[in-house]
Amino acid sequence: MKLGVIGFGNMGSAITKGFISKQVMDINDIAVFDTYDKIREKAEDEGFAVYKDEKDLIKHSDAVLIAVKPIHAEELLKNIAKELNNKLIISIVAGLESATIKSWIGSDKRVLRIMPNTPAIVGEGVFALDSDSNALDEEKKTVEKMFSAIGLVEWVEERLFPVVTGLSGGGPAYVAMFIEALADAGVLHGLKRDVAIKMAAKTVLGSAAQILDTQIHPAVLKDMVCSPAGTTIEGVKALEDYSIRAGVIEAVSAATLKSKK
Repeated sequence: MKLGVIGFGNMGSAITKGFISKQVMDINDIAVFDTYDKIREKAEDEGFAVYKDEKDLIKHSDAVLIAVKPIHAEELLKNIAKELNNKLIISIVAGLESATIKSWIGSDKRVLRIMPNTPAIVGEGVFALDSDSNALDEEKKTVEKMFSAIGLVEWVEERLFPVVTGLSGGGPAYVAMFIEALADAGVLHGLKRDVAIKMAAKTVLGSAAQILDTQIHPAVLKDMVCSPAGTTIEGVKALEDYSIRAGVIEAVSAATLKSKK
């Protein structure tokens, strides 16, 4: 698959560089367009084929990854609509539904919407792929393979994308707050700040890896760490006193409702 990338900012570049580093794509099969001169120059320095015109890029691509900011999406898509015939359009534009995209480029176009999150930058992303997409089966298999190389892929109905936005989209912010709070507690009781942050972040990373690798339920892991009348169960009680579960659920719910709006 020849992939054309329109928008080579943080997410667009992270995803494509991830494909290359994980060897699911060759750099020679990826071309880039961006409106900013400095970004185009940087991409060229990194070895990507760079086009100064998005329409020319599309002509030389089998699939087009749309990775622009939502505010620029409508003008871009209407401008390139005619060039998108027989091309797969992969959109990671936040909040932009497939139906809206098709209203701008034509209902006959093949669109696969994907909701990523920021850990994709380090190859640990979570990607929700639209199970309602009209992409060809072979295209779906290819895209799934590509994105599975840089994170977790789940096929989800597009109507559920708002909750994906609230959970995995916003999740890195919630987790970062939790890590910061753990580190603050460590500093409060005498740890150096850099040591506390590293210990907190690695604890979160290790616990997540244990859950994913062993498929253990989070409640079971919690119980494994809590000895009778021990230190951890005392900490768990304090978290429950401050309604940590309710707070997290409310955070995801609030983000989900905002996404729907």
